[in-house]
Amino acid sequence: MDLDEIVGQAIGFIGQYNHTIDAKGRLIIPARYRDMLGSEFVLTKGMDGCLFAMPAGEFSKLVRELMELPLNSKDGRALTRHFCAGAAKCELDKQGRILVNAELRAAAGLEKEVVLVGVMNRVEIWDKEAWEKNEESIDMDEIERHLEERNISI
Repeated sequence: MDLDEIVGQAIGFIGQYNHTIDAKGRLIIPARYRDMLGSEFVLTKGMDGCLFAMPAGEFSKLVRELMELPLNSKDGRALTRHFCAGAAKCELDKQGRILVNAELRAAAGLEKEVVLVGVMNRVEIWDKEAWEKNEESIDMDEIERHLEERNISI
């Protein structure tokens, strides 16, 4: 077993890759992510303006959690719609690409340059400029204070 396999089994998706999406919406998935995503996986709107690519099993876990939300909760219904309404099954072509439909491209503002980010159980797909703004806005000192307030240590 090589290091990539060990890391993948231990924590899932990690790393960051810069790619481009073509005019037809085709996007290369990095080889490191392909095996963990599987030949068929789910692409959906994520949080913070990105898309989530998730193995089918991980998306199933998310759906099961969403099903536990009470139907009389406006926030629960909105969250369920957010993740499920635009979800699409993806398959890799022979070049390791997926087709990102127009609705999902628009939702994440994907036009040319994109960043794929491994985040444990999912791959986040960001417009490069949005990713850079997101990264610049992070205040690690503030996050550390919030975690300490909740007695969470890392």
